[in-house]
Amino acid sequence: MGRAIELALQGRGAVEPNPMVGCIAVRDGEVLAEGYHRQYGGPHAEVEALANLSSTQLEHATVYITLEPCSHWGKTPPCAPLVASKKPRRVVIAMQDPFPEVAGAGIALLRDQGIEVDIGVLELEARAINAPYLKLLREKTPWTMAKWAMTLDGAIASRANPSQVREPQWISNELSRAEVHRMRSNLDAIIVGIGTVLSDDPLLTARLPDGNAPRRVARRVVLDHQARLPLDSQLIQTISLAPVWVVIREDVSSERLQRLRDIGVRTIIHPNDRSSLEIALAALGTERCTNVMIEGGSKVFGDAFHRDLVDQIDCFVAPRTLGGSGVSPVVGPNHPFMADARPWRLSRVVQRGEDVHATYLREREIESF
Repeated sequence: MGRAIELALQGRGAVEPNPMVGCIAVRDGEVLAEGYHRQYGGPHAEVEALANLSSTQLEHATVYITLEPCSHWGKTPPCAPLVASKKPRRVVIAMQDPFPEVAGAGIALLRDQGIEVDIGVLELEARAINAPYLKLLREKTPWTMAKWAMTLDGAIASRANPSQVREPQWISNELSRAEVHRMRSNLDAIIVGIGTVLSDDPLLTARLPDGNAPRRVARRVVLDHQARLPLDSQLIQTISLAPVWVVIREDVSSERLQRLRDIGVRTIIHPNDRSSLEIALAALGTERCTNVMIEGGSKVFGDAFHRDLVDQIDCFVAPRTLGGSGVSPVVGPNHPFMADARPWRLSRVVQRGEDVHATYLREREIESF
């Protein structure tokens, strides 16, 4: 099952909003075949692994699958009947699929055909790799990551330099920035505030170091209450390469609103008394977006953490200090109490050159695995 999970992970960024799934067939300690779900709309893992095997070959074999095989028609035929038709002696499934049209039906079909079925092997690990899929099913909103680079003294941006207006001011090193682009290549959306756009003029696209095209083209979402997004910004100038969404308050002028719509920006109107970030995440969930990342700035991060909207933190710490006043912290000025602090659990630490990349998961999400 561990090998099946490794296979499943190879589909990351290509199969969403479907879950990542791996499948492996074993007989007498020998691997007969293996496969994984490679691309949304393409053959599922069970088809990749078993399609070319006969029932004779699988007669005394065990098939390991990271997720219950589907029993309904979607973009592809159901997999549970295929597995059953191959007549393996035993099927081991890491976890049941909570998708309403499956939810135990695939397991029941296999058992009805006289196949021995075991469930729950490495279930925690299987749930962890598909946490975004499970959250989208459960809450109708995407898995939300917050990513920032900061100095040792907690600054994510320095005081603006008049000679470098709208020029990037890198805190992290090239290795860290390359990792961010790799992360972006697996995303459905990147969210920033208008302040970040006005100060940095970011592209917010995935530019992979090997020159390959990213598996996914992320929507670029700007929280922009008054529709101030400049028409000469890089976001607008590259709108043909990646969609741009702008979340705007309902009292914005119709002229500003139409100006953005005329150039192809998708505008999302939100009530003045609602959080623009919550509105954005709900809209992304409606379109079955699975993985999104917040990339700043301080006000957006502050709202995200205040409303408990973040599932994962990716923090890149550079060995520098800025000191002084006029620097931007991760979260804007506020006065919370320590008693209200929410727990996070360290998931991974990677050193990238002199930078340290730490990933944290919310305790609630770990419990939901």
